[in-house]
Amino acid sequence: MNWDQMEGKWKRTKGKVRERWGQLTDDDLEQIAGKREQLVGRLQERYGFVKQVAEEQVNEFLKSYRDEPEQEKHATAKR
Repeated sequence: MNWDQMEGKWKRTKGKVRERWGQLTDDDLEQIAGKREQLVGRLQERYGFVKQVAEEQVNEFLKSYRDEPEQEKHATAKR
């Protein structure tokens, strides 16, 4: 999955984002609205990451989400 797909599925994805980065608020998630750069910026603000670390975190998240078994994705979507 690339980031464009992630952005298109943001409503389903933001729960996983919240699990990964619990310091992000509901308002943060609404403002991010699936935009990668917005997520990177919020991670910098909330966690004090430098931009490179925030980008690495987002890349790791995207990779882990992409590697998630399809059944788990469908089960999550049905909840």
